[in-house]
This record gives sequence, C-alpha cells and structure tokens, in this order.
Amino acid sequence: MPDRTDHQKALAKMVAPLLSWYDDNRRILPWRENPTPYRVWVSEIMLQQTRVEAVKPYFARFMAAFPDIDSLSKAPQERLLKLWEGLGYYSRARNLQKTAKLCAKQYNGQLPGSYEELLALPGIGEYTAGAVASIAFGEPVPAVDGNVLRVAARVLASQADIASPQTKKSLRADLEAVMPSKRPGDFNQSLMELGATVCLPGGAPRCGSCPILPLCKGAALGLQGQLPVKAPKKERTFEEHTVMVLVSGGKAALQKRPDKGLLAGLWEFPYTNGFLEADGVRSFVKERGMNPLGVTRMGDFIHVFTHREWHMRGFLVQTDVCAEGYWWAGREALLTKAAIPSAYQKYVSELLLYGGLF
Repeated sequence: MPDRTDHQKALAKMVAPLLSWYDDNRRILPWRENPTPYRVWVSEIMLQQTRVEAVKPYFARFMAAFPDIDSLSKAPQERLLKLWEGLGYYSRARNLQKTAKLCAKQYNGQLPGSYEELLALPGIGEYTAGAVASIAFGEPVPAVDGNVLRVAARVLASQADIASPQTKKSLRADLEAVMPSKRPGDFNQSLMELGATVCLPGGAPRCGSCPILPLCKGAALGLQGQLPVKAPKKERTFEEHTVMVLVSGGKAALQKRPDKGLLAGLWEFPYTNGFLEADGVRSFVKERGMNPLGVTRMGDFIHVFTHREWHMRGFLVQTDVCAEGYWWAGREALLTKAAIPSAYQKYVSELLLYGGLF
C-alpha cells in the first residue's frame, strides 16, 4: 500500500503541468478577473453547492448592492435575503453578514489575511479559508473541495471513501506538503478547474483533454470510470404539503418560517402537512377567521432538498378579508421585498397570471 510520501511525490508532479494548462485554459469568471479578498470570499461562499453559471448573475447583483464589507455589514437582512432568493442554503447569506459585521469591528472593514484567522470566522470552513487565503493573499495552503478530491482519487488510484473526513484530512496534508510557494492560488484553482471541466464526475472524465493523463494511475489501470469511491448518500424523506395561496384585495398572504431550521426566516405561503381537497382547504381558511370566496386548484410541484423532498399540492383561495397573523404583500412587495424560497417560486409565477386578483 503506498505511503504518504508516495502520494506526495505523485501530487508534486502535477504542479507544473497543471499551472501551464490553467494559464491557457482557465475560464474567464468575474471573481477571477479582479480577485480582491472580498470578491473571492463572496464568490466562494456562493459557489458552495451551486453551479458556476447559476452564480454569475447573483454575484453581479450582489457586488452592485454590497460592493464592500462595510455595505454588507449594514444591509437590512430582508434585502440581503431577497438578493439571495433562489440561490438556496440561506444560512450562507446570514453567515456572510455575520462575518462582515465581525470584520467591520475587528479588522477595520477588511478580511484577515491568514488561513487560521479566516477559519475562525462564521461560515468559513477549511475549504473556503484555504481558497481565500491562497487566491487573495498568496498563502500556500490547499483548498480541498469535491473537484479536488475526485482528481486526486483518480490520479492516485485511491479506493478511499472521499466522503470520509479522514480522506479529506489526509489529502489536505499531502497537498500542503507540495503546495508551490509561488502561485498557490492558481494551483488550487487549476485543480478545481480540472475537476469542473475535464475530470468530470459520474464516470465520464475527458481523459483525452487531461494535461496530467501520463501521471494518472487511475487511467493507467482503467479505473477512472469507477473512481472516486463515495459512500451512498443518506436516503431522502418525502413530505406532502398543501400550499394555500390566499388572496384578498390584491394582496397575498405570507407567513415567516421559524428563525432556525430549514429555510429559516424566509417568507412562504401558508401550508399544512398532507394533501387536502377543496373542502379541507375551505375549513383551513375558515379556522383562521376568513371566508373562502373561491377555491381554485393550482399546480402540483416537487421541490428537492439535499435530504428531503416536498411534494406540494396548491390552491388559490380568494378570501373576504386580510386576516391578522400574515403579511399581506402586494405585487411589488412580493417581487422586490419578500425573500421567498425557490420551493414556492412556481406558485408565485402562477399567482402573477391571475391578473384580476393580484
């Protein structure tokens, strides 16, 4: 079985060819063209669990609204969450602001320049701290994400489970030993870029375009399609919800989710667990002090979270009054002020089609 020195020697051979390949093939991305610490940090947080193409417009809007740490630290949270709407994993946005407030107080409105200091900030783990420290500050520390784990598993022909914290810890130590003192950020990005554009997941790597194919033990053994090894994901749970889009006087009822847990603090349409028919919806509305003037079926939608699925049945309900306990939002508020998770966005779209009611 290869020891750590063998792994480090194999990884060290990748540095020069990867940097050369990166110079000629890297994607032009907005955060790369002006890699200030703030821009790198925001982009790395946005890119967690999110595709590059999806992030681009969000990044542009975010930078226009909050161009620096000071403006982010002072932003109203509702505005911040509205800008984040549809990007998912909203705790990322809250942690961005927590860190911005900390930096405004402790670091004169700047991000600290060392890996260890970055790691101590809210929402910044080992990967993000390594990415920001290496790309923005030139500190020779690794940034190990899923792309890097996949590349390393194939290059080393490793059968270790890449979902294991121990595997990530071992790879981080091996990469730390071979990090170039010059251009550490570019080296980290070259590994990520290779994983994102060439050494693809799902058993479909583009080996013919790989600059380190001669160094890849997995390809030499014909194992590239079987690697990396990853433990099965936790099975999803399934939930049935009846969503009620209550409308009165040109306004729609919204309720706020709890401050903790899934989609914490965001706005949603009222719902109940389980599937109701029209009579059940009428009873739901009457119990909340309103008379249903009309009940119309809306779409049935499925929204997939990491470990659960929501199966949603929708109803549009015209009511006689705007009952207390809800935020009754008009069209402008619904579109520009209320941060509504993507799980409900199809109901927002359907609601906007009912021009006479809303």
